Amino acid sequence: MEAERLIAAGRGALAGSRGVPAVMAEAWQAQALARAVGGHLARCGPAELRTEARGLSETCALGSAVLDHPMVPAGGVRAAQLTEVVHVPRVLAALALLLGEAGIALVGVACGTEEEGLYWQCIEAIDAVDESVDRVHGMLRRLAEQERDREREREQEPDRERDGPHGVITGPAGYVAGQP
Repeated sequence: MEAERLIAAGRGALAGSRGVPAVMAEAWQAQALARAVGGHLARCGPAELRTEARGLSETCALGSAVLDHPMVPAGGVRAAQLTEVVHVPRVLAALALLLGEAGIALVGVACGTEEEGLYWQCIEAIDAVDESVDRVHGMLRRLAEQERDREREREQEPDRERDGPHGVITGPAGYVAGQP
C-alpha cells in the first residue's frame, strides 16, 4: 500500500483511539510506520536522503522499543503493508503530522496517569517521536534546498533543457554527418 494511504489510516486510527492501551498501540504504530518509510527511502529513495532516512529508521526502532509491545489491533502492524512512496515530500509532510499527533496523544497519556512507569515510558516515547519529527523536517528542508538549487540553475541557463545536455550544436550539418 502507498505510504500516504497508510499514514492517513494511522491518523484516523490515532484520532479514534480511546483509552491508554489504544493510544499507546497507535503511537507504536506511528513509530513503526515512520521506521518503515525511513527504511524504504534509505533503500529506494532519492540518494540525497538515504543517510537521513536510515537515521529516521534507526530512531523509530528505538521509539518503538520504548513503547513496551502494546497490544496491536487485529489488523496487525500497518507498516508491514508499505509497498511504495510515490511523492516523497508529501509523504514526509504527512508523516511529520502523524508523528506530531502521536506525540500530543502521548503527552495526554503521560499527564493523565498516576502510574510512574507508564509516565516515564510516555516521556521516553515522546522524546523518540520528537527526534523522528526533527529528522523528517531535516529531510524536507534538504528536498526544498535542492529544489531551489535546481530552480536557480534553470534560471541561469533557461535554454539548456531545450537544447540538450551539451548546449546548442552549431555548424553545418553535413560536416557533422561526414559529408562535405
